[in-house]
Amino acid sequence: MFWIMGGEGIVHAAAGIFGWSWLVWLNGQMHHPEWHGFAFYDLIFPLFLFMAGTSMPFSFDKRMERGDSKGALTRHVVMRGLILVIFGMLYNGLLEFDWPDTRLPSVLGRIGLAYLFAGLIVLNTKWRGQVIWIVGLLVGYWAALKFIPVPGFGAGDLEPGHTLTDYVDRTLIPGHLYKGDRDPEGLFGTIPAIGTALFGALTGRFLKDSERNGYFKTGAMVLVGLACLGVAHLWNRDFPINKNLWSSSFVMHCTGWSLLFLALFYLVIDVLKLRRWAFFFVVIGMNSILIYMASAFIDFKQTTHKLFDGAFKQTGQYEPLLFALALVCIRWMLLYFLYRKKIFLRV
Repeated sequence: MFWIMGGEGIVHAAAGIFGWSWLVWLNGQMHHPEWHGFAFYDLIFPLFLFMAGTSMPFSFDKRMERGDSKGALTRHVVMRGLILVIFGMLYNGLLEFDWPDTRLPSVLGRIGLAYLFAGLIVLNTKWRGQVIWIVGLLVGYWAALKFIPVPGFGAGDLEPGHTLTDYVDRTLIPGHLYKGDRDPEGLFGTIPAIGTALFGALTGRFLKDSERNGYFKTGAMVLVGLACLGVAHLWNRDFPINKNLWSSSFVMHCTGWSLLFLALFYLVIDVLKLRRWAFFFVVIGMNSILIYMASAFIDFKQTTHKLFDGAFKQTGQYEPLLFALALVCIRWMLLYFLYRKKIFLRV
């Protein structure tokens, strides 16, 4: 969430000023590839979904322990998923009533739908069943794009706008699509995204295992993460890593990196108990949906200009960097105020 709320702007500005090789490289990672390929910025979205899945065993078990029935949990999962879909529509301007130019698909919408279906699977299966679902979803999605013909383009055409995913979205989704003839957050690509959430759920269940110590869990996540990356790069030869399609290889690639990052932070925070440094990010994470939604309704950039333009006017080439830092600070201070008041937007 740090990158979305302004961290990327800091990198862009710093790379333009200093030109250091590592900053230039990181700056290049702050842009989504147009089609095939992968950049660090592609990981943010699936990592959110992976962590939503990781939280399921903790959340579900806690509710069951306090006496909630499976039916109550099912209603909670459905309602939470649908609320996220509605939030995504609101973020895209649903209340502007600009039909048919309103875009219905969204980042929150995909998270909501994938969470909903993954949650129902987790509530009704054991870990072996969840593994079977993951394999079925990823292999089935690959087979569909590989062998089902698309009118005008045939089967197996993975060019932009030519795929089965794009065709299904054009056919079923009303309103405006983000790329005109396709949408990276469309309906059909939600199928493999369910697998991303299920990978997270399996990881959460593993982390809850009290019979394994923290070092074992860290090592296991690293090994499985590396294995997922290996599978992703092998699959990439036939089904390219592609965020727009949420390809099966993309799911494996992002799962691999998600496991590696989770292993690192789990080791540092939960095993080694080194936590003070993370407070800045905890404040952001406690209200991640709120600050994401707020950017659609509050003009933080205009506020930053009003407050700091006079002070930054004489800083020359450093003005963009100082502005980017100030923008993050204003957003963080809002979140810190809410954190202190214990005000959190929960779904």
